[in-house]
Amino acid sequence: MWRGIVCGLLAGAFWGAVFIVPVLLPDFSPIELMVGRYLCYGALAAGLMLPRLLPLLRRLRRDDWLAMLRQALAGNIVYYLLLAHGVKLAGVAPTSLIIGLLPLSVTLFGHKDHGALPLRRLAWPLLVVALGIACINFDIFSHEGGVDGASLAHKLLGVLCAIGALACWTWYALDNARFLKRHAHVSAVEWAMLYGLVSGVIALVVGAVMLALQQASGAEDAPARDWPWYWLVCLLLALGASVIGNYLWNLASRLVPVTLSGQLILSETLFALLYGFVYARRMPRPLEWAAMVLLTAGVLWSVQRHAQVEREGRT
Repeated sequence: MWRGIVCGLLAGAFWGAVFIVPVLLPDFSPIELMVGRYLCYGALAAGLMLPRLLPLLRRLRRDDWLAMLRQALAGNIVYYLLLAHGVKLAGVAPTSLIIGLLPLSVTLFGHKDHGALPLRRLAWPLLVVALGIACINFDIFSHEGGVDGASLAHKLLGVLCAIGALACWTWYALDNARFLKRHAHVSAVEWAMLYGLVSGVIALVVGAVMLALQQASGAEDAPARDWPWYWLVCLLLALGASVIGNYLWNLASRLVPVTLSGQLILSETLFALLYGFVYARRMPRPLEWAAMVLLTAGVLWSVQRHAQVEREGRT
């Protein structure tokens, strides 16, 4: 289990880098960032798996293909687009508040899985996590007032998009963990690469449709946009967050209970905060410090509860 915990924390370290990419590429839309990232992910996956790709594909069953398709859509494509639109329509504060409930939603919906702890054993760690999430979002709300001039209908639509993004990733996290535990004929690295291939194909289709629509409307690219920088960032993001991060997460999903995997997702938030502070060249504000301490304490408390149950099971 401890090996799985380390893998989950490292996955969060790679995933946290996703949050600074819009800052590095401000001239590109969310759908362009999504297409670039997953095209690179698919290309890397194809290259890494090329020597054994055909034997692996022949080994797959119908259920494997369906799982790849639904997880690529829910965990990558649809999730990212809903999240980006939630921020655009409702603002950073309400969207981050809703997405910040992810550890709680994974734990609540996965509490009946094998190896999961009863919710009453996790009540206090989850309360600490909730307080940490509240601190983060209260700080964001007090310093960023949301989207100025947005109508109530736009804000409500943004909230619905954020709720949809939360639902997508909650469902993906549970479905991925359950699939990997039930299907030992596919290794964690193989599943990460296959998942990347399917995501790349979907991104290719979306990119082709987007390009066709742009050409049909006569829209031209802004000359100031730096396409070489765009592809370099997308390639590094695909390698770190998608190839390495997803592989580490698949290992963690196989080695830890679902309720604990939900808590480990918090490492993504902590690393995203760290990267953001480094990029902005500032220290955290008091509420940000409080949030990081509370989130870390909640995760460690949850880990301790799971470790205690594991020791009891051995004895």
